[in-house]
Amino acid sequence: MDPMIELIGYLASALVVVSLAMSSVVRLRIASAAGSLLFIIYGALLPSVPLILTNLATLGLNLWYLRKEFSSRSNLGAVPIDTDQPFLVDFLSSHADDIRHTQPEFDAARDGDFVLLLTRDGLPAGAVVGEPDGSTLRLRLDYVMHAYRDTQLGSWLYTTGKRAFTDAGFTRILAGPGTETHARYLRRVGFTDGDHGLAVNLG
Repeated sequence: MDPMIELIGYLASALVVVSLAMSSVVRLRIASAAGSLLFIIYGALLPSVPLILTNLATLGLNLWYLRKEFSSRSNLGAVPIDTDQPFLVDFLSSHADDIRHTQPEFDAARDGDFVLLLTRDGLPAGAVVGEPDGSTLRLRLDYVMHAYRDTQLGSWLYTTGKRAFTDAGFTRILAGPGTETHARYLRRVGFTDGDHGLAVNLG
């Protein structure tokens, strides 16, 4: 076999294997789609019709779900939840190690905090915890599970989904500097730098 053709087959296989190790849904599908595309080229060079057809189907499915990830926001939600709810306590506890990587100052939701449970397709995907200060919400936590960080959940929450905040009487959200990783995320979803940290106006 031509070494170049064989190399394409190895690269395609490597991409598929790498995709299976990814926890991010979007990155997994992108890597899998790239692997399928290379397998289609590989199958055409062999030639192998079953290999081409199988990977055409796989590529189509990956592209379909990627389109769904980026185009539809109707499956995103933000639901107020009491700080003492066992589900919330368990959710935050089970993701505590991941939370500490970007927001190490957060320990737990406190009495009086305003909390939103973020959902994707009806399933828990993250949580927002803030301390009310009049019409300002002082953000203590903005966490999205790793698998959903490449989706539009964050940017949706502070634009189309902002009613979850405004219905509770908030017109402004203020966040401390935190880690640089989290600050970059907040800027990406609409926060701007101010005198007291990062802020987003909901009006």
